[in-house]
Amino acid sequence: MHTPILKKLYLEQVVPELKKKLKVENPHQVPALVKIVINSGFDSETDKNAQAEIVKDITKIAGQKAVVTHARKSVSNFKVREGMPLGCMVTLRGNAMYEFLARLIYVALPMIRDFRGVSNRLDGRGNYSIGIADCTIFPETIGDGSQRANVGMDVSIVTSAKTDDEGRELLRLLGMPFRKNLRQVAAEAASTK
Repeated sequence: MHTPILKKLYLEQVVPELKKKLKVENPHQVPALVKIVINSGFDSETDKNAQAEIVKDITKIAGQKAVVTHARKSVSNFKVREGMPLGCMVTLRGNAMYEFLARLIYVALPMIRDFRGVSNRLDGRGNYSIGIADCTIFPETIGDGSQRANVGMDVSIVTSAKTDDEGRELLRLLGMPFRKNLRQVAAEAASTK
C-alpha cells in the first residue's frame, strides 16, 4: 500500500518545520491531522431520488460510503419529523483523509471561479471548516450525465493543535491556500523594497 503524497510531505517537511517553529523536541507534540468530516444536508421536502443522488455524490467525492443522518426531534416550523433523513456525512481518517485533503487543496479549490484563497479563521481550538457551495468542483462528479441541482457541502478539518495559530500553520505548510489580509500584503511589499 502506498503512502499518500500529503502524508509524505507532512512527515518529511512539515514536522521538522513545526518542531523548529514551536520549539518542541518530541515529534508527537507537533500538531497533526486527526480526521476530516464531510457533511451535506438536504431539504426535508427533497424526494428520495434526489437524496440518493446527493449521497452518491458525497460518496464519490469522499471515496467512502456516506451515512444518511436523521432528525433527532420534530420541528414543526421546518416541517421536520423525528427520524426524517436530513443529510449525509462521511468521516475520513488515515490515508483516505490525506488523499481527500490533497484533492481538495490541489484540484478542487483552484477550480472555483475567481478563487483568491480561503478564509484563515479557525474555530478557536485549531480546527478548520470550509463551506463549498457547489460540489462539481471535484472531478469525480463531472461527466456522469446526471441532471442535479448544485449540492453544497461542509468540510471540517480536525487537528490536534491547541491554538488557532498552530492549526493555521499546520494547514499552511500542507498547502492550504489561505487568503492574505491587508497587513500581510503590506509587509510583503515593504520587505521587497
